[in-house]
Amino acid sequence: MKSNRVLLIVDVQKAFEDEKWGERNNHQAEANIRKLLDAWRANGDCVIYIQHRSDDPASVFYHGQEGYEIKNIVKPQAEDVIFTKKVNSAFIGTNLENYLHENNLSEVVITGLTTPHCVSTTTRMSGNLGFNTYLISDATAAYGLKDHDGRYHDPELVHMFTLATLHEEFATILKTEELLQTFDLVSER
Repeated sequence: MKSNRVLLIVDVQKAFEDEKWGERNNHQAEANIRKLLDAWRANGDCVIYIQHRSDDPASVFYHGQEGYEIKNIVKPQAEDVIFTKKVNSAFIGTNLENYLHENNLSEVVITGLTTPHCVSTTTRMSGNLGFNTYLISDATAAYGLKDHDGRYHDPELVHMFTLATLHEEFATILKTEELLQTFDLVSER
């Protein structure tokens, strides 16, 4: 029997392999997402992919280019649900919220790329919409960023501060193994 939980995989696309992004933290994020994905599939639970789609041919997320594709390590299967979005939140311009309600999916586990952008925006909205939201800290990653004054902040700092702004206000922040234990799931990898 299916549970009320869903694994949300946000923007794990080949576009993030482009050099333009610069330095990244947590190079194990995709492997940890895969571990969660295997456990979800073994349990028969719902998996939803969020795929960023740009209509700009110059974008690395343009739907006609390789960057638009979901990375092979977490490739969707036929039964998986995919929502495409054009903004940071997976809830805006998609049927995600209705789908979760219609399928009684009240526990949302969020993974993906990148921590300070689409992952955090989706996490904030999930929490605000009343879903019991979990963000998996080692199943997401960040790139270094320059702030409004031109100061560079390394990816680990960006990642950790983003998680700190979300913890206990919008979501419960856990690591992959902690979540598997919380939900009493066993990964096959």
